[in-house]
Amino acid sequence: MTSPTLHSVGRSTGFVALDFRAKAAIFVAASCLAILWDDVRFTVGLALIVLAGCRAAGISGSYLAFVLRVMSPFFVLLLGTHGFFNQQYVLRLTGQEQLTALIAVPEPWWVVGGMVLSKEGLLYGATAVGKSLTFLLLVPLCVFTTDPNQWVVGLVRLRIPFKFAFLISSTLRFFPLIFDEIQAVRETQRLRGFALETMGPLERVRTYGRIAVPVILSAMHKAQQIEVVLQSRAFSGRSDRTYLHSPELGAAGWITIVLSAAAVVAAVIVELTTGLGRFVTL
Repeated sequence: MTSPTLHSVGRSTGFVALDFRAKAAIFVAASCLAILWDDVRFTVGLALIVLAGCRAAGISGSYLAFVLRVMSPFFVLLLGTHGFFNQQYVLRLTGQEQLTALIAVPEPWWVVGGMVLSKEGLLYGATAVGKSLTFLLLVPLCVFTTDPNQWVVGLVRLRIPFKFAFLISSTLRFFPLIFDEIQAVRETQRLRGFALETMGPLERVRTYGRIAVPVILSAMHKAQQIEVVLQSRAFSGRSDRTYLHSPELGAAGWITIVLSAAAVVAAVIVELTTGLGRFVTL
């Protein structure tokens, strides 16, 4: 049984070879654009661009499909919440006196009677979905395409304290061990006759609760082992140290950083001067 790894890109691409600092610039720029824009066309379009970037970078389609499938209830909740309840804020954004009703729940209905699904609220819900999807996909786009060793060097080059950079790298390396431990406990329970697939929802929750106890204890034991190893090697956390890998930005990295910064600046100027990117009704 193999442990899942964070560096999960199966093939070498130009984005994988890009320096971490350039990827960080893309992350920051896309995050700024997602926060800045409220136009549903822009936010959804940005999410689709990031999704296409994930596929072009080599992230597996099965993983992306899994993420979308898991997050789909949350996206539906966002659409319903903004469509039914976020009326005052949407009215301020549009400057209208009344929202366009799409669905009106009959008054006699229990609890939900009299609620109205507005067109503008639904559009803003789609905007929120686009923003959330962008943030959600930016993480694997930068993490799954970067070796943890490059994380440390890149963060140190960004003047991040080495202790903090090492903490992030250690955390990323720790997750596969936890996943492996969960899988091992589940296989052990199957050998003892616990078939999770045949259990009901409540019984399955109780079973996962029993899995959590040994996993947490094992994680604490591994953390103590790491502490002992670091102390035995006289870990100081000083940044003035040598590194096995010393990546350079290169022309592609500098171009990426400049274009990312230019995109954010241009978007801010365009929105302030023309209002392009603000929330509008279609």
